[in-house]
Amino acid sequence: MARIAVIGAGMGSLAAAARLAIGGHRVVVHERSATYGGGVGRVERDGFAFDTGPGLLLLPAVQRDLFVKTGRESLEQSVGLAQADPAARHVFADGTDLTLPNASRSGVIEALDGALGAGNGERWSEVMLRAREAWEATRRPLLEDAVSGATAALREDPYPAAGKRGLLRRAARARTLSAVADGELRDPRLAALLESYPLDYGLDPRTAPASATVLAYVEQTFGVWYVPGGLRALADAVYARCLARKVEFRFGAEVTGVLEKDGRAAGVELADGGTAEADFVVAGAPLPALYRDHVLPWESEDELPDWGPRHPRGVLTVHMALRGARPADAVHRTVVHAPDRERALTWAFDSPGTTDAVPTVTVLRPDDPALRPDDGHEAVTVRVTVPPHGRAGLDWTAPGAADAAAERAVAAAEAAVPGLRERELWRIVRTPADTERETGAPGGSVPAPALAGAHGSLLRSPNADALPGLYRVGGWAHPGGGLPHAGMSGAIVADLIMGGPGGSR
Repeated sequence: MARIAVIGAGMGSLAAAARLAIGGHRVVVHERSATYGGGVGRVERDGFAFDTGPGLLLLPAVQRDLFVKTGRESLEQSVGLAQADPAARHVFADGTDLTLPNASRSGVIEALDGALGAGNGERWSEVMLRAREAWEATRRPLLEDAVSGATAALREDPYPAAGKRGLLRRAARARTLSAVADGELRDPRLAALLESYPLDYGLDPRTAPASATVLAYVEQTFGVWYVPGGLRALADAVYARCLARKVEFRFGAEVTGVLEKDGRAAGVELADGGTAEADFVVAGAPLPALYRDHVLPWESEDELPDWGPRHPRGVLTVHMALRGARPADAVHRTVVHAPDRERALTWAFDSPGTTDAVPTVTVLRPDDPALRPDDGHEAVTVRVTVPPHGRAGLDWTAPGAADAAAERAVAAAEAAVPGLRERELWRIVRTPADTERETGAPGGSVPAPALAGAHGSLLRSPNADALPGLYRVGGWAHPGGGLPHAGMSGAIVADLIMGGPGGSR
């Protein structure tokens, strides 16, 4: 039985801890804050409750595997799970209204043709077929297995070239997702639809690789799911599973360094001056902060692991308590697309201080009694990708900065919820500055999933550190951000520590 010290109690850490504990190891999780879950948090007030992190779940098979491998109760027995159908509603700048069914290729084609005109469904389907090729080529080395030579080869974009009609015409390979949107979809509404997927992960579609089409493919193929009680209920269930497997949690325990002995990790140093010896150390807190603060060992700036874009974006959320019942025909998720795409992207990614552009917003309206005081009220969350906090983005603590951005987001959201501001009782605005304070992520940035292409800039650092006995887990390590990816990283690390090749399958 090995002693294992885990730094941080995020979802990747919890997944690794539960798997290691079921293997008979003694696992102690050191978390600097007072709770678990990392970015999967919750705010409550006056009988209303809101998820501060993701509002929907993708690839539930990852969570199902975690519960099957660590106990008797399945995921559905532990938290329940429901398909979100329809998957999403999209309101475009010209007023076009599109509702997409959940996990139905033929249904998506029919919906696109009906809302955007004949032929648009087939063009979208052709892009999704090419995205499927990219998914099949990258799924194992990019997501399911530990970093290897096959992963390194994914610096090249696997998204195939679109065939061109006509004699002697050669196919051109798109280099960015926006190039796919413009060149292969052509309709600006279809282009906006495709670009909304990487944008939701904090990626600029103008520079994201063409392989980012897999983000749309995965959602439309495997479906979108909701956990009753909100995604925080999933964090509660994974934490409970850890406790049932005898994982020990020490909250308010900030780790300041990694002990080394005989050339390998031997435990952790704590802010109170104490130490905790261990045979293995799993780092699950935000890696940029751990390296910046010299918690994890490194020799020089050039040797720092790569955790994706230089300045990942953050998320602004506006949690709104509304008077009045949720309409029976309301859709769980609506994306309201920006009226001026270029201005909105410039504000989010290029020059945040130079424009008051109206952004693309995602409006979440879960039909969940657990999130509202009674059926005469509704809990709504408006989410938007925004610049991070600090020098690389905006000072979100500056007077008026958060309120001004929130008001633009809420104004845009009225296209999804008519009369939104008239129904408002109160709102809670959360910015990247809040995320930074609560999770430690520099700038309040949210890590995006690993993607092939882009010269490897979106690949993540290996789960095994150069220092023997030290491992990385969570959104800043392979295979990147997002709940499914955090779960996969936990499975990979647990398998590596227990002597396996490192696989999440």
